[in-house]
Amino acid sequence: MLNITKQIENGKAAIGLSGRLDTVTAPELEAELKAALEGVSELTLDFEGLEYVSSAGLRVLLGAQKTMNKQGEMKLTHVNETVMEIFEITGFSSILSIE
Repeated sequence: MLNITKQIENGKAAIGLSGRLDTVTAPELEAELKAALEGVSELTLDFEGLEYVSSAGLRVLLGAQKTMNKQGEMKLTHVNETVMEIFEITGFSSILSIE
């Protein structure tokens, strides 16, 4: 289960995630991001409630990063230890901007 909250204002999108970003929920986030990113120059993904990210979730994050590289910047906030470990093992910690 993944809960997504989003707020878009003045070219800035803030998307909050809680639950699990996995094979079942990744397409849902992908659809939300596609709808939200047009005209956005700053994307913040708040991972405060996110417990787990699978390879399907990583693929969606990589796609969002590629999109934002063309039109602005993307950052991740409140990444917990478990998710951070996944980012470090996969090398995503060097691709993504994590605060």
